[in-house]
Amino acid sequence: MVALTDEAILKIKGMILSGQLKPGDRLPPENQLSEALGLSRSSLREAVKALEIIRVLDVRRGDGTYVTSLTPSLLLDAMSFVVDVHQDATVLELFDVRRILEPAAAALATPRVTPADVEHLRGLLTQVDGTTSVDDLVVHDIVFHRYICELSGNAYLTRLLDTLSGSTLRARVWRGLTQEGSVERTLTEHRAIVDALESGDAGLVSAQVTVHVTGVAAWLRRALG
Repeated sequence: MVALTDEAILKIKGMILSGQLKPGDRLPPENQLSEALGLSRSSLREAVKALEIIRVLDVRRGDGTYVTSLTPSLLLDAMSFVVDVHQDATVLELFDVRRILEPAAAALATPRVTPADVEHLRGLLTQVDGTTSVDDLVVHDIVFHRYICELSGNAYLTRLLDTLSGSTLRARVWRGLTQEGSVERTLTEHRAIVDALESGDAGLVSAQVTVHVTGVAAWLRRALG
């Protein structure tokens, strides 16, 4: 599905670059557009969903799908994140650094975790379910990890991980769009991390965080081929 979705996105991007579609234009009906682009309706739907998430398309229920009224430079910049994810393999190096530093930060946090911290983290988990959007899931992921990093007591390490988190944001959004079950998988892994923190076992906490970060990196490595 990743490859088909990418193909559909690139074809829609080509229509914008060629002037067939302009900011504010309404897309043709799904059956006409899928036939014109030589795509299945399912892959076209996934492409529209992806482009809606990054504010390139505006899906108006009962009305149609429109190209957002962005300036051409911003519009093309928004779509370029697909290229960032799939052509810039250096993001894998950033995940490798996260995989080293984040488990260490979580291990440092473990002896500092209080019952109130555990309750707060579990409260964050209740804010996410199967209806959560990809945007909200990624925000939850950032808030969850930052809270644990702050518990490490090392402000420099927290700032460094903040930078790494921002640099891998687009890859995490793309995983949420294209990998089935990403919400439940994230929740399950986050629950395991909280359970380990509550147990006070720093080694187990480090292992659970490693599994979590490695899962995203492994998906991205497959996506990059």
